[in-house]
Amino acid sequence: MTKISIIGAGSAFTQEITMDILLIEGLEGGTIALVDIDEKRLEIARKLVLKIIEMTGKRWEVIASTDRREVIGGSQFVINQIEVGGLETVRYEYEIPLKYGVNQCIGDTLGPGGLFKTLRTLPSWMEIVRDIEELCPDCMILNYTNPMSAVTLLTSRITDIPVVGLCHSIQNTSSQLAEYAGIPYEEMKWRAGGINHMSWFVELTHAGKDLYPVLLDKVKDPELLRQDPVRFDAMKYLGAFVSESSGHFSEYIPYYRKRQSLIDLHCNSGYNGATGFYADNWPIWRKENDEKIVQQLEGTVPLELQSSNEYAAIIIEAVLKNEPKVIYGNVPNRGLIENLPSDGVVEVACMVDRNGVNPCRFGRLPEHLAALCRSNMAFFDLAVGAVLTGDKEMARHALMVDPLSAAVCSLDEISRMFEELYEAERGIVPVLK
Repeated sequence: MTKISIIGAGSAFTQEITMDILLIEGLEGGTIALVDIDEKRLEIARKLVLKIIEMTGKRWEVIASTDRREVIGGSQFVINQIEVGGLETVRYEYEIPLKYGVNQCIGDTLGPGGLFKTLRTLPSWMEIVRDIEELCPDCMILNYTNPMSAVTLLTSRITDIPVVGLCHSIQNTSSQLAEYAGIPYEEMKWRAGGINHMSWFVELTHAGKDLYPVLLDKVKDPELLRQDPVRFDAMKYLGAFVSESSGHFSEYIPYYRKRQSLIDLHCNSGYNGATGFYADNWPIWRKENDEKIVQQLEGTVPLELQSSNEYAAIIIEAVLKNEPKVIYGNVPNRGLIENLPSDGVVEVACMVDRNGVNPCRFGRLPEHLAALCRSNMAFFDLAVGAVLTGDKEMARHALMVDPLSAAVCSLDEISRMFEELYEAERGIVPVLK
């Protein structure tokens, strides 16, 4: 029987992922194990999954525990969705860097926020991986936790259990590009590669026609430009569209957030780059999502059976039914993208079948795009290395090579910012020496 464990089951992803799994045709039963350290949110998730099972008419069992060791044994797939200390730290990770002029929109992948999320997330995940090795060593790990590249990189360095990092950036962005270009999505072809949140659509065509001249013409319309301001501006100068939202992407390169005039010019509301957008809204979104699920369970808000565009269920179906599918996954590079570090993690097309996730060779990125990816990969390498070795200076150096921090601050300022964040999160991040 199929067994799937979801660690961090209180996450908003659980509803979409379990619904996708339960809608797999021909997969009539199995066990879903739910793990979360928050008893209240775990119980909400358990009731939600039971309701979805009832709606599908399938014969799945649900087990749940705050102690993962009680329930994950024998899993074929382990889905990671953990969040470590986010509510306690979200204001620190926005407000302290802002004092030094580092203006973040999201701050959960790179930048000061991304570094400290890495430092507080990876130690807990390492403990989970050790339990997975003991209790379900033949499983596949599907990681959704950000920072995606850092979590996947660390996993690949501490275990031989296969891991793939999953995101929705490629799915969402390819759909947006078809809409921007005014063509049917199913008729568009593309080729993309890079790293998570910074994969580049190096080829984009419709009926054999290059779509970039079309997009460059359309983006002359200021209304369209305002819909995705940073990514469209970068496309004009870099020659390719990137896979993550304008707000996220504005933090990963040194061009858009280093002074207020540039923020005013290129970054507008919400995910398009608003200052403090994540810090101001994430705690509210989390509370509202929990309340919505309770209302769905009570029947006052509809719960509809519909598939999402997430990759987890696609992988599970392809492996269990040996029906090959193509996804975009974050995997160890090992030469897949020739001009990115071979010991890093890259995002490329992957074919999935009963043999698991089989990454496809990409070749070379245009060098200027590879250079932007390499700066971020150096950040992840240093941050992961700092956790693995307990090296405080390595963590500090990660922040020094961060593109946004380096665009704004001197080395002394970055060092002092790091120290202030480290002291503010003492007891949440690991003790580094």
